[in-house]
Amino acid sequence: MAEYAASSSSEGSVTNLKGDEGWEDVEEDIVEETFISLLDDEVFPDISSMLEHCKNKHNFDFLEIRQRVTSGFYDNIKLVNFIRSQVHSGLPVSADITKNDFEDDKFLKPVLEDDALLISLDDLPELPSESERNKAEAPSALAARVAELEEELRRIQTQFDNYRSTVEETLDERWNDKSKGPGPAPDEKEEKRDDDSHYFSSYSYNDIHEVMLKDTTRTDAYRDFIYNHKSLFAGKTILDVGCGTGILSMFCAKAGAARVIAVDNSAIIDKARENIFNNGFSSTITCLRGKIEEVTLPVDKVDIIVSEWMGYCLLYEAMLDSVIYARDRYLKPDGLMVPSHMNMWVAPVADPDYIADHIAFWRDVYGFDMKAMQAGIHEEASVLNMPASTIAGTAYPFLQLSLHTTAIKDLSFKRSYQSKITKDIDALDGFMIWFDSFFMPSREDTVPEDAKAEEWGDKKGVAFTTGPMAKETHWKQGVLLIDNTKEKPAPVKEGAEVSGELEYAVPEDNSRALNITVKWKVDGEQEKTQAWKMR
Repeated sequence: MAEYAASSSSEGSVTNLKGDEGWEDVEEDIVEETFISLLDDEVFPDISSMLEHCKNKHNFDFLEIRQRVTSGFYDNIKLVNFIRSQVHSGLPVSADITKNDFEDDKFLKPVLEDDALLISLDDLPELPSESERNKAEAPSALAARVAELEEELRRIQTQFDNYRSTVEETLDERWNDKSKGPGPAPDEKEEKRDDDSHYFSSYSYNDIHEVMLKDTTRTDAYRDFIYNHKSLFAGKTILDVGCGTGILSMFCAKAGAARVIAVDNSAIIDKARENIFNNGFSSTITCLRGKIEEVTLPVDKVDIIVSEWMGYCLLYEAMLDSVIYARDRYLKPDGLMVPSHMNMWVAPVADPDYIADHIAFWRDVYGFDMKAMQAGIHEEASVLNMPASTIAGTAYPFLQLSLHTTAIKDLSFKRSYQSKITKDIDALDGFMIWFDSFFMPSREDTVPEDAKAEEWGDKKGVAFTTGPMAKETHWKQGVLLIDNTKEKPAPVKEGAEVSGELEYAVPEDNSRALNITVKWKVDGEQEKTQAWKMR
């Protein structure tokens, strides 16, 4: 407000002085706006004559190209700056420009200082749309086009009728041919399975990103580590694998990173790019769409890789494979992985209330036995936020992953475990799996394999747990319910020993899914085994 008042006062003084002697002949300066040609150095008094010059002399119709390849204000700016940068560099400019030519956010920076064309983009005339041009066609031409389309429709209808008849005959032959088995013909090639399409498309929508961003345990941990260790990020080149909305990339840029490369193969990358521009980081953060295994990074090596890759039961969705690839391909030998360590935990579970509400429930639904609904209910791993009181025994740390050294082959494994029951229970209802994440500031730092994130406190780095004894996260816990419907389970006394083996495996039919198998025995009794799928 002070600046405005000073300006107003100054203007008032000049106005008053105009009535004094010597000021009558003073004229206000008039700034003439000039337009520099897009393709040469000629200068024009208005935008229309400049564009007409480009069209007549260079056969370059900017208005037509603009309508064809741009979809918004920022695209218009990028297009102008791309053309000027090509001309400035002595490179040819073709009328066959595509949007990919000026996709880079660097073209948001003006090539010419005070470029009048950029300022006047909103004043450019709009070319008539295709529908408007169609309205201007002669009636005879429209009639001819209608006749042509009607003939095309009749031809397609005939093709469809022939195709339908052929399909019906083929199906009749197959149904009537009893000698044919259910499998494909010997020379029929099986279509290649695509496990990635649904995975990446599921991350294209706002809902899942809203859930993750509102998971303050998760997001605060990344923010706190980056902001509390700005010296690690200042002046460094960072790779963000699976950048999503761009939140981690912007944390790094705000912490002083010299360059951040954000990679994601879902359509969310377009919104991330806009988020980054709107927050003033487009000169620092480069967004690339594609799989990290397929994109070409603009650098040979990076100093730090940051990624939120963790899935349910830690390894569901198999994103860690891509992070390991990025580490082996792009991380400098002394580079840092963020986060750096994962500790995985398993514990026995007893929850009679959940069993009554969701399993036994089907045996008496308004007086009807619906046990058919229980079919397959124990074959799928559940993702639930369980009360800490449902843990019936000591938790066991069955695996640690150090992100600086873990290999892809380490992600399928068998591990022994053991637990001591901590209270009398009517039945062992299942097992619970969760993980702890640790962010250490040096690749030389170690984390004990039995370290608990909820007890980490003020120790070095940052840590958080997804276990039931702390604040709920969007990962919740993986719950493997034992099928106790075939025979009545035996009660288990406090102090009993539960031991066995836990296996993680990737199913052949879906590389992003997870199969978990648990073997267990109580106090040395007969061993039991059950497998669960996570799809």
